Amino acid sequence: MSSLEHHDRWPRWAKRALMVIVAVVALIGLGLLGAAFLPRWWSHRVADQANGSFTGGILLGIFYGFVFTVLPLAMLRFTFHRRRPWKTWGWMFVVAVLLATPNLLTLGIVLGSGKGAHAGERTLDVDAPGFRGASLGGAIAAVVAFVLWEYLRYSRRRARSELRELRAELKARDEAPRAEPPPPPPGPAS
Repeated sequence: MSSLEHHDRWPRWAKRALMVIVAVVALIGLGLLGAAFLPRWWSHRVADQANGSFTGGILLGIFYGFVFTVLPLAMLRFTFHRRRPWKTWGWMFVVAVLLATPNLLTLGIVLGSGKGAHAGERTLDVDAPGFRGASLGGAIAAVVAFVLWEYLRYSRRRARSELRELRAELKARDEAPRAEPPPPPPGPAS
């Protein structure tokens, strides 16, 4: 390998390393900004919708928990049900995560330990009471509904397959030539 070829590879490698470092620093910065800003922002959006009502907080929580759990699950099922290229799987997975964003933001408030998460908890407690628990209940109901739906689809597919097999067997019996019964065995010799 000539020194010129080695020299050409080094800058390309250095550029890639620099891009990775910049991407990691940007992700860390976005994570810190998101941890401070997103919980507060999301809790205020929910509080505006619930309008301080306990019933509004519960209904909103059930809605967000159910819808934004069932949609990502359906998207993941659609994504991984068939063999697809890796890039397609990656993009569809990103779409599923985006569909789950409201639940992920609520989860960040509930499990977060930063000041933004605590501020979000206080906002939800005062202006959207019942939202967090109802959101969890809606998410659990969505998972149960999705599992039941998949079970029903599977059992219906299995029943149709068994019905097809039974009809084919019955048709084969009807179309088979009827053979004469074999002659009776000879009686005892006397």
